[in-house]
Amino acid sequence: MTPAIAPDPDIVVLTGAGISAESGIATFRDEGGLWARHRIEDVATPEAFARDPDTVLAFYDARRAQVVDAKPNAAHAALSALQAKLGTRLLLVTQNVDSLHEAAGHKPVVHMHGQLDQALCPACDHRWPAPATIPVAHPCPACGTPGARPDIVWFGEMPYHMEAVLPAIEACTVFAAIGTSGQVYPAAGFVEIAANHGAETWEITLEPSGNPWFDHAVLGPATKSIPDWCAQMAVRFAPT
Repeated sequence: MTPAIAPDPDIVVLTGAGISAESGIATFRDEGGLWARHRIEDVATPEAFARDPDTVLAFYDARRAQVVDAKPNAAHAALSALQAKLGTRLLLVTQNVDSLHEAAGHKPVVHMHGQLDQALCPACDHRWPAPATIPVAHPCPACGTPGARPDIVWFGEMPYHMEAVLPAIEACTVFAAIGTSGQVYPAAGFVEIAANHGAETWEITLEPSGNPWFDHAVLGPATKSIPDWCAQMAVRFAPT
């Protein structure tokens, strides 16, 4: 179900793994993390789930266990505080599958890639809170069909809510990409869309992407850069 999204927000923020890294959640590229020990083709595609559901479910059980005790950091809190001031004038879209934005009080949060704490029925699209361990052939509580999967968008699948996100990006005044490498499409193309529709564009990350569509680059840890940026946006877009 698509969250309620205002069609013409002033600010669209896209967050990636970098904003949660300071909460202790390993990123896709971290050495020694879960991803470093598995091939994408073995744990993050529909074909892998069809071929070896035990391995795929165990991988996501481990990821769920990794994030269960994580807490929002100052970057999550700053975005939540900005949203409390601006309301629907700020739209938050995340590539992250954790729920730290929600834990910080942000609502709504548009999860492009799904959520680790949810299970999905492939037969009827019903979603429900995921148990700590999803058994193989776990039945859907709505239709009874076995074979529940994590509510995660795998490689080769279409990200969620694009029908609402893309018009919002086209309408916004400011677009900011926070803690994301900007290498995976369609999210990698968001900044170009925003720029071509007249938005001011910001990249807030540890290392510059080199993407020429960004007008501004703020480099440094999210917990330091995001509160300052949010304070700037709060003044700029303060209700008159």
